[in-house]
Amino acid sequence: MLLHLPDGYTPELVRDALAAKIKTLPEVLRASLTWDQGPEMGKWKQVSVDADIDIFFCDPHAPWQRATNENTNGLLRQYFPTCIDNSDGVVGSAARSVS
Repeated sequence: MLLHLPDGYTPELVRDALAAKIKTLPEVLRASLTWDQGPEMGKWKQVSVDADIDIFFCDPHAPWQRATNENTNGLLRQYFPTCIDNSDGVVGSAARSVS
């Protein structure tokens, strides 16, 4: 799941965008979300309530607990520079086509 956050990734911006995106997913994919320890998830309790999803956190320095995510991030970084303008959803379309 990729989010376009053109105004930054403060906890408030991530909260609003993530809750909205989760609500668009099929029910079967909304059982839980596993996140790392990043500060952008500071409003995780509100995301959990707004999107009706259980949120879990990985242990610090344990990327293997998010293996699919780490692999996808690596593939996206290989093909798309981090400064790419994704406002048209190109990166998301590419990610869907390879998964």
